[in-house]
Amino acid sequence: MNAMEFTLEALETPALTKAHLADLLFEQIGLNKRESKDMVEAFFDLVAGSLIDGTDVKISGFGNFQIRVKAPRPGRNPRTGEAIPIGARRVATFHASAKLKEQIHGSIDEEAAQEVEWSVGTE
Repeated sequence: MNAMEFTLEALETPALTKAHLADLLFEQIGLNKRESKDMVEAFFDLVAGSLIDGTDVKISGFGNFQIRVKAPRPGRNPRTGEAIPIGARRVATFHASAKLKEQIHGSIDEEAAQEVEWSVGTE
């Protein structure tokens, strides 16, 4: 039986998790594992709490987290086409700083760009 096999590793974007951040604090700063985990949790609790309270979070050299109020608007059910009102809501946004944007833009070079590999195989 013929089957298409796709190599999707090039499509996956690595993610930095809270657990990995705690491990990095443990390794690079020398905090114990419990302190590292608690520090990461406390940081994100402070950021989330500020945003929930409606306070912007500005981290110099990194970016700004803001709460934006979106106005109500008409929407549609994609299956039926029925008009459905979408209510006003608050959404969190992030805008990277110019410094972070420059660092990200400068990290791309021709050799580091990965291409998606497609292979056809049989089972």
